[in-house]
Amino acid sequence: MRFTLVYIFIVCISTGTFAQKDGPKPKGTFTETVEKSLKLYYKEHTGSDNYDSIQKAMGYKDGEVITFADDVYCNRIEELANLSPMPFECNEASLRTLKFFVEKRRNFTSVVMGRSALYFDMYEEALDRYGLPLELKYLSVIESGLRPQVRSRSGALGLWQFMYGTGKMYGLTETSYIDERMDPEKATDAACRYLKKLHDIYGDWFLALAAYNAGPGNVNKAIRRSGGKKTYWEVRPYLPRETQGYVPNFIAAAYMITYHKEHNIQPLAPKMHALQTDTICLNYPVHMKHLSVIANWDLDEIKALNPKYKTDFIPKTTPNQCITGPLEKIGKLVSQEKRLADIGKYGPDSTLRAKLDMPPLPTTDEGTVKSVQHQVKAGETLSEVAAAYQVSVKEVIEWNSLTDSKLSQGQELTIHNPKRIPRAAPPPPPPVQYYRVRSGDTFSVIARRHGMSQTQLRRLNPRINISRLSIGQKIRIK
Repeated sequence: MRFTLVYIFIVCISTGTFAQKDGPKPKGTFTETVEKSLKLYYKEHTGSDNYDSIQKAMGYKDGEVITFADDVYCNRIEELANLSPMPFECNEASLRTLKFFVEKRRNFTSVVMGRSALYFDMYEEALDRYGLPLELKYLSVIESGLRPQVRSRSGALGLWQFMYGTGKMYGLTETSYIDERMDPEKATDAACRYLKKLHDIYGDWFLALAAYNAGPGNVNKAIRRSGGKKTYWEVRPYLPRETQGYVPNFIAAAYMITYHKEHNIQPLAPKMHALQTDTICLNYPVHMKHLSVIANWDLDEIKALNPKYKTDFIPKTTPNQCITGPLEKIGKLVSQEKRLADIGKYGPDSTLRAKLDMPPLPTTDEGTVKSVQHQVKAGETLSEVAAAYQVSVKEVIEWNSLTDSKLSQGQELTIHNPKRIPRAAPPPPPPVQYYRVRSGDTFSVIARRHGMSQTQLRRLNPRINISRLSIGQKIRIK
């Protein structure tokens, strides 16, 4: 197979990114997606974007590009249509784009097929949950090349290329530390809801995709100019130029991934498969550098697998923030969770603190300052908390960066060097809760849905065979 990266600059079809608002879109944004996806892959696997070294490192060899007659392509597109509610159609536009993919998008197809191991199972689960065609997973391929970090010139971001306003409308928040447009699961859920709404409006899946790309306003204008036509192919001549190429690109991506073997295209090896990952959810703040040291986990991999965090700092939020990583690394973090929590709460591990370049803890004549956590009870006041530990109200405010004296039930307060620790009544044992397995559930899905790691869920269910779940089976979740 001939090395074809140079062809990514020669584009016949222009598309737009996830527009979500009306107005002109920059041309060639799909080309940018291809280029960014390939360059990220090369740097990830070879540490270089020099074409010669890439070619050598990836083992590219000259080879035959397999092509077929038009009727073969059309028969295969018809097969796709027979297996999907989406109106796949073989026509001049879709054939032209498909042939372009066959000859000049081979490397891109190989790369996204490798990355699909990390996302497609999750996509299909979400699409099935909303009753949507599973083939919509290919939309993320032409939007982002399956790269959560891809940002378009118009500001669209993430696997599904949400603009800020539309992302906010569908519950994707952005703070100084987090941008949920880059959260694979939350962005996928938002994309499913948005696509479902668009299909409810237009009743045609390809018109829904056009609206996803250009915005409903542009699609409505095109429908009016077409004389009130109701299908994408009838309305297509009146759509913006980028959107005219959007659905043909979608069809070509679906075709290439489905029939890659017939075209002598080998998926590039994924760095990680979704089944090899787990999550841990934290109710305390932590720096990724802490995770790296405790789990002996490469910092760059932590960032790559958790793209929603804009910096190395993971804040404490409600609900808890979660970290995704290889099973082995998450297992280490679970086993060291108390130690990790202590570090996040200014804990006493001076050896680790030195490794992390953290300042030493203050000391007194009695030794290292100790800290305790106090959980606020219903009706409890700040002065009552301070009195219970024999510290000042001012100190409690400073230690916890409080902006006023109001406390809420369940709020956690850090108390340093308490002169007295009040005796607390033993808490009642936590209630046992179970979840009944439903169709399509896997052990990892159940763990993720209830905010825990697979390791934590296994501890609650030591006798469960996680690879052979049955519908109706009870899984202990608390």
